[in-house]
This record gives sequence, structure tokens and C-alpha cells, in this order.
Amino acid sequence: MEESCEIHYEKESDFLEVLFGEQSKSIATEIQEGVFVRKDIKTGEVKSIGIVGFGKRVQLLKMILASFNKKLPIEISLPSD
Repeated sequence: MEESCEIHYEKESDFLEVLFGEQSKSIATEIQEGVFVRKDIKTGEVKSIGIVGFGKRVQLLKMILASFNKKLPIEISLPSD
């Protein structure tokens, strides 16, 4: 069965968050400046990935997803101004 995900983007703050599966008690870690990963406290499963300044770091999402063996059902891009 494929894991569900939700994608939230806040244009004003340029923050993207991708949530995976059923949300649970988790802890967030900043894995690099402006990039946060939340993992389930008990299982260590990745529950969300958040990126500050996403508009200038769209390609970074692909690398982070791959590093945690996660996939999205759609391609994400932002229109250039």
C-alpha cells in the first residue's frame, strides 16, 4: 500500500512542508540550515520534511526525499517570476 502524503506551501514565508502517513508524536531536527525533518519518536519513521526558502531550493527537496527513500505522487515546481 502506498503511503499517503500532504503538501503545504506558505507563499508569504516561502515554506514548504510535506507530511507522510498518519501523524504521530515526533521530534524535529534541523538537518541543514532551514531544512527540518520530523521523525516518529518510537519508530524513527520520517513524518515530515520542511524547507524554509523553498522557492530558491526546489531541487533540494528531491535530494532530501531520495536520502530518506520517500517519493511524492506529483512533481513540485514554482513558476519563475
